[in-house]
Formats: sequence, C-alpha cells, structure tokens
Amino acid sequence: MIPSASLPDAPSRARGYVALVLHAHLPFVRHPEYEEFLEERWLYEAITESYLPLLDVLSGLVADRVPHRVTLSLSPPLLNMLSDPLLQGRYLRHLEKLIAFSESEVGRTRGDAQLHRVAVHYRDLLRRTRRSYVETYEGDLVHGFRRLQEQGGLQIIACPATHGFLPLLAEQEESVRAQIRIGLAEYQRFFGREPQAMWLPEAGYYDGLDRILAQHGVRCVVLEGHGLLHARPRPVFAVWAPIVSRAGVVAFGRDGESSAQVWSATHGYPGDFDYRDFYRDAGFDLDHGLVSALLPPTGERVAIGVKYHRITGHTDAKEPYVVEWARAKVEAHAINFLRSRERQIGWLASTMQHPPIVVAPYDAELFGHWWFEGPQWLDVMIRKAAYDQHTFALATPMDYLARHPVAQEAEPAASSWGEGGYNGVWLSGDNDWIYRHLHAAARRMAKLARRFHDATGLELRALNQAARELLLAQASDWGFIMSRGTVVNYAVQRTRTHLARFNRLADALLEGRLELDWLSEIEARDPIFPAIDYRAFR
Repeated sequence: MIPSASLPDAPSRARGYVALVLHAHLPFVRHPEYEEFLEERWLYEAITESYLPLLDVLSGLVADRVPHRVTLSLSPPLLNMLSDPLLQGRYLRHLEKLIAFSESEVGRTRGDAQLHRVAVHYRDLLRRTRRSYVETYEGDLVHGFRRLQEQGGLQIIACPATHGFLPLLAEQEESVRAQIRIGLAEYQRFFGREPQAMWLPEAGYYDGLDRILAQHGVRCVVLEGHGLLHARPRPVFAVWAPIVSRAGVVAFGRDGESSAQVWSATHGYPGDFDYRDFYRDAGFDLDHGLVSALLPPTGERVAIGVKYHRITGHTDAKEPYVVEWARAKVEAHAINFLRSRERQIGWLASTMQHPPIVVAPYDAELFGHWWFEGPQWLDVMIRKAAYDQHTFALATPMDYLARHPVAQEAEPAASSWGEGGYNGVWLSGDNDWIYRHLHAAARRMAKLARRFHDATGLELRALNQAARELLLAQASDWGFIMSRGTVVNYAVQRTRTHLARFNRLADALLEGRLELDWLSEIEARDPIFPAIDYRAFR
C-alpha cells in the first residue's frame, strides 16, 4: 500500500489517465570572465523558445480556469541559471538585439510578401516575449513556475544536483547520494516544500538505486519503458500501471506510442512539412552584415533563432513558413493525440483491474526550441482534453498513486533512455575516458569529507568548492556531447577544468596551503549551490 497525497478531483467519467511529464534541464554554463560566451546562448534560446512559452501556456490555462495537471522537473543547474542576476541581464541584452534585428527584417522583407509576413510574426512574438519576461515575470521565471505549482495545475518534481548519470556514478555510492541530497535541498530552497518525486537524469536506473532513493524520501520516479517491461517479476499491466520496489519506491514507465507521436522527427508531429524548419536559420542564410550584431565576437556563423522556412519535404529547396498552415496542423495533431489516447485507454481499461495511466515524458525544450509549434500544441491539446473528451483525465504520477495506492511489487530493470536504452550514449568510445577520473575524484572527495569532519572558515569554503567542482564535472551533459560530436572541445574542457580545480583544492587542503584569492575567483565564476554542504559526500 502506498501513502496517499492530496490532489484535485478527477472527472468522474474518466476511464484512465494521461500523465504529461516535462523535463527541463540545461548544463550550468556561466562565464563572467568573458563579455559574451557562445554556449550561454543555450539558456537564452531555451528561455525565449521554450520556458517563457510554457509559462505563458500554463498561466493562460489558469486564467481561463481550464482543468489541467502537468508534471515538470526543473534541474538545479537550470534553476540556478534562471535566478542568476548576471545571466538574467545578459539574456535581456541578447533579447533586445533579437528584437532590433527583427524590426530591421520587417523593413528588409517588404518586397517579398511571404517572407514579410514571417518577419512581422517574429517581431511581434519577440516583443511579446520581452513584455512577458520584464513585466509579467520581472525576470524571475522560477517564481513564475513556483506560483503555478501553488495554484494547483502544475506539479514540479526534483532532479539530482547536476544531472549526473547515476548508473555510471554508482561505483562510488557517495556520489549518487550527494547528487540526490543536494538536488533535494535545492528543490526545497527554490520551492519551499518537500518534493514528492524525482526525475532521474537520462531516465538512468540501476539495481539498488531504489534503496538510496527511499532513504532520502523519494517516493516516485519515471523510467524508460523497458525498466518496467523487464522488471522482476514482469508487471501484469506492462507500463500502464506503476510498480513498487521492495524499498518502497514507485516506478512508472514511459509509454512508447504517445512518446513516438510527439518525439519522432520522422514519424511524429514535429516532422510535418508545414511546421517550421529548425535547421534553416537566418544566421546562415543572410549576408554577414545583416546578422553580425547577433554573431559571437569571432564573427562565426551561428543559428540566431529566426527561421523563415517550413520543413517543406525531403529537399534542400525549402519554402517560406506559413503561420496559418502551421496553426491548422497544431489543431489537427492535438485532435489526433487525443483520439489516439481515447482509443488506447478505452482498450486498456477494458482489460485492467484499475484505470490505466499513459505516462508521456518529454524534454521540455522539445516544445518551442526543436518543435517551434510545440507550446501551441500543448495549449490546444490540454484545452481539448478538458472539454472535448471524457475518456481520460490529465494527472500527475502522484495523483494516480493517491487515487490508486495499490501497486504490484516488482524490481525495476537497469535502463536508460537514449540510443540502445542501456547507458551506451554515456559510455561510448568517445567519452569512456572520463569515468576513471570522475571515480577517482569521488573517492578522494569522500575521504576529504571524512577527514575534515566539521570544517570551518577557509577550509569549509574550500571543501564546499571542491564538492561543487566534482558535481559540475559529473554532469551527464559532457559525456552526451562527446558521444554526439557537438561542441566536443567545450565538453572536454569543462570536464578537465572542474577536475583540475577539484584536485588542486584537494591537494591544498591536505597540504595546508589554501589560496584565498584563487578560491574566491572560482567561487565567483560558478556560484551554483550557495548552500552546499560538502558533508553530503560523507
């Protein structure tokens, strides 16, 4: 039997549930030592294209009193960046440049009716984005998400400290514990409450992780589908009902059908020929002088986020984007998703003892950044789910447990998402070298935490910074980037830099020669986890 949680009432006629689970995460990238830094744009793009649109969609649902329940995880690196004054100021400066560019493009495209309509669309969209950021949210998006959770439609769940890939950190259990402890502490710092569930980075699970999660009060996780399908014993209801491990952690499994409809660029909605083409960008298309203000100081060509073309087809001859055509497809695809879930849940409900739950987890950045129309699709689909069907209700995994607290006991199988489904993306020939260094540093950090039992003063600062550097080196993002061959040099440099800083701090602590100026400098560069306690590695 699983303990209950408070939740809103479900529609009485619902035969099952759909759980939309969005995972928002970016690696911690902050470079005050440079006036501009290219990789900081990952955050700026995600704010403009994904996080602000998501806030606006959810806020609109609240304003219109549309019944809804959505689950969202916000990783600690992302929370720290969104609340960082330096990055907030830099984002606004970047947005102002984009608005100025879009205004100049309205003038430049007057001779081409199709491109001109798209240019006007971008100008108006970017102006609205600035109003939302400055006036509605006053630059504090975290507070916006917190308010939505307090209003009841959104449930925010926790995430480990730096999105470390736990199966490959498990060689040193202190690292897994520290990632979980600090992630939970950061959740409490930002949201003022205990989290009810945790998102596992890259959905990575290994045998025995449930014991550590349970010891830290984590009740619920979401796994890749085969984490349930290969559980011991096999679940009677596959991924459409949760299982509970002997340690008492409840696991939900990703539903493959609903995921493919939204995830797949080839067979899913985002690949429709009328949607905006992600890869065709004005930063590459236009004359250098027209986009120079938005390029990095090196003048290197990069995507700037203004894209004039639709996918069109399997061709390089892309046609102009038509806003109205894309909106019509959003409506059609929202209806298709709803009808698919109605059929799926109707069939499942006829074969199951308890109402089924279809768990549909996605990266939040898919909506808006990769799939430009994604936030519109979410808005239309949620509204139609509330009013145009009665087969299912939207719910969070914790809502489901409160209504149906009995689950089959089974031990989840080792699993991850990503190609192959078993850690291969994060342990490949391109990135396997990092783990011997991460494991050695983790062993050393655990020894430091035991040796310096209750440090104070400068030693305390150095130990906390050593823990910070190790956590930053453990981020799953660096291994992922190396395996995918994108900005590899940056990922390698970040891994090496954090490990080098860690080892220098460890040597200085053991030899009693701490350098105050250098310590202050690196503390200022990466001020993540201001309340960190190195004893988390004990």
